[in-house]
Amino acid sequence: MKLAPGVVRRSAEFLGKAAGTVIGCAILAGLILAGLFAPLPFDPVAPDPMSILQAPSATHIMGTDGSGFDVFSRVIDSAQRDIPLALGGVLVSILIGVPLGLLAGGRARWTEGLMRAVEVFQAFPLIVLAIVIVKVSGNRPENVILALAIVNVPRFIRLVRGEVLSIRESRFVEAAAATGCSPARVTFRHILPNVPGIILVQSSLAAANGMIVVATLNFIGLGADPPTAAWGAMIQDGSQYIPQGAWWVAVFPGLAIFVTVIAFNLIADNIEKILRVGRR
Repeated sequence: MKLAPGVVRRSAEFLGKAAGTVIGCAILAGLILAGLFAPLPFDPVAPDPMSILQAPSATHIMGTDGSGFDVFSRVIDSAQRDIPLALGGVLVSILIGVPLGLLAGGRARWTEGLMRAVEVFQAFPLIVLAIVIVKVSGNRPENVILALAIVNVPRFIRLVRGEVLSIRESRFVEAAAATGCSPARVTFRHILPNVPGIILVQSSLAAANGMIVVATLNFIGLGADPPTAAWGAMIQDGSQYIPQGAWWVAVFPGLAIFVTVIAFNLIADNIEKILRVGRR
């Protein structure tokens, strides 16, 4: 059976776009699984006083820090906490923001009040708000997830509401309403199935932003408690050794954050491209 040239072209284009998503997911899964199951060469929370500030070598491939911790072991160990925190914040944001966005896309009077509240909320520096929440509630993982959710929920509400308002003008929605479907059925049966794509894109971007927030909280001492490994805290600790030439203490955890954020953005960018291909 011979496929039409257009089908072959679109299939090849789709696979090309999906490759970036696969790579991004593979990077994230690899980091998390390595943190959970990989045999680490050294205990990430047991310093060696005889190995302080050693440069990268065959024994310590990323060197050691000022306390004698193996940087490689701590970078890998941090992945099992920092990445799930960002993902947990996104999940809570979706569970709260998407239903509110769907409801805000309706014609009820209270929806305008909700959107004005969202606008007022977003007027505040969100990273500062996250810092205040964790500072007040304590350095526990659930509080970090709560802070990330509060930062991201308004974005999901605005995004989903905008998509709902756009889809409501479609003829298939008008036809569903004309056949007697209730507003709730129209929303959840005909509109909701058309918004997951944009939610996935925003989720990946929110996770990338969440990684930066988690790193910032750890950097200023509001994340994991010592000696628990955390990328942001490792950068903060390593910054004091840069004038001494011990660049590796801060650079390698910084690279881990960079790679993770790139992976999330790669997923978001490629999902958006896949959606564009699917609409053609």
